[in-house]
Amino acid sequence: MRVRRRGTYDQKTVMELLVERREPQDQATALKQWLPIGALPHRSRTHRDSRQNDGVALPRLSNTDVRPIEVVDPGTDIAPDTDRPWIVLVWNDPINLMSYVTLVLQKLFGYSLEKATELMLDVHNKGRAVVSSGTRERTEFDVYRLHEHGLWATMQREDS
Repeated sequence: MRVRRRGTYDQKTVMELLVERREPQDQATALKQWLPIGALPHRSRTHRDSRQNDGVALPRLSNTDVRPIEVVDPGTDIAPDTDRPWIVLVWNDPINLMSYVTLVLQKLFGYSLEKATELMLDVHNKGRAVVSSGTRERTEFDVYRLHEHGLWATMQREDS
C-alpha cells in the first residue's frame, strides 16, 4: 500500500485497498467510502498539500462545522438542591489504631494534633465523626483518600 503523506490518500491506493477487500465498485464510490467524513473527493488542496499533484487532500474542519445542541428549558418550578454541602464521615473500625487514625487525619486534612485527636475520639466513642465538607467532587476525593489509607469513610448530604 502506498501513502504519500499523512492525511493524503492516493486514488490508486484506495482502489488497491478495495481490490484487497474484493469489493467491486467504481472509483468515485470507492473514494467516498474511504475518505473521512467532510473530506472532498476532488482534488482540492490545503496549504500543506499545495505541492502535491496526485493526492486527495483532507481539509481541516472549522469551528462553524460543529454546532451545539439546543437545550429546551423544561420550565420546572423546583430548584435543584445544590446549596447543601456534602460531608465526609469516618466510621469506627476494630482494625486501625487510634494513633494511626490521628496521623491520617493530620496528613490528609492538615488538622493540628489536638483537632485530629478530638475527631479520632469522636470516631472511637460515638462511632463516627465528620472530618470534612464541601462539594460532591471534593468529598468523593476525600473519601477515596481515606479508603486508600485503610479507614472506613462515607459521604452524605449535610442535614439542615
